[in-house]
Amino acid sequence: MVRKFFITLLLALLSLSCAEVPFTQRKALRLVSDQQLLSMSFQEYREVLKRSNLSKDPQKVESLRGVGQRISRAAEEFLRRAGLQHKIANYKWEFSLIEDPKVVNAWCMPGGKVAVYTGILRYTRDEKGLAVVLGHEIAHAILEHGNERMSQGLLIQMGGIALSAALANRPQETRNLFNQVYGVTASLGLVLPYSRIQEEEADRVGLILMAMGGYDPSSAIEFWERMKKEEGPKTPEFLSTHPLPETRMAYIRAYIPEAMKYFRPHVN
Repeated sequence: MVRKFFITLLLALLSLSCAEVPFTQRKALRLVSDQQLLSMSFQEYREVLKRSNLSKDPQKVESLRGVGQRISRAAEEFLRRAGLQHKIANYKWEFSLIEDPKVVNAWCMPGGKVAVYTGILRYTRDEKGLAVVLGHEIAHAILEHGNERMSQGLLIQMGGIALSAALANRPQETRNLFNQVYGVTASLGLVLPYSRIQEEEADRVGLILMAMGGYDPSSAIEFWERMKKEEGPKTPEFLSTHPLPETRMAYIRAYIPEAMKYFRPHVN
């Protein structure tokens, strides 16, 4: 009887904790408040920067920030069009280039804290390729996929306790979960992979952000083809944490015409 009551209570909690993903209207589990995630994000981002070697190449750093500014402005416009303009205040955009040629990775934490590792630059090659990566990662952020995965982690790995209680009673485990969710520990092979649905949503919206930022979304095909060639025994982190099934290239091609409706060529 007690077990049945607990299950009923849990199902009720889950139904009350569901929210809609912008644009796709998919129902998603969100047990964590924006403010809790933002606080944790800013703290963890500072910790990452403290223990990392930031690139001193002014051209590469400026390129990242320039592309980042255009994609982040597109993200804010995307939120306005989705009726979520109140969310924009949560984003304090920051783009850091971490010097590590062995790490092929990039991520975006809540609040717009973005890191790109120099190892991925040999695949991006130019600003269009960089826009593919930033569009994809920022799409994950504004679609709140991290909150969804953090909520699932709290529910499955930590018994459904609230984030505040998890931080108070199991702080290191909670921090590890956060960093796994957002791909910060990708080089250690500890990332919790996005679901196929989340990946497709990020690809689709990422193309739109590229187009709104002035980058031809068809550039995504070239980037993912370059990445796909690297599959094998030493798969780059960016692929291991972002599965690349055969169907991916097909649906990216299918979404390009939709993204082109938002295309505004960038003028230097």
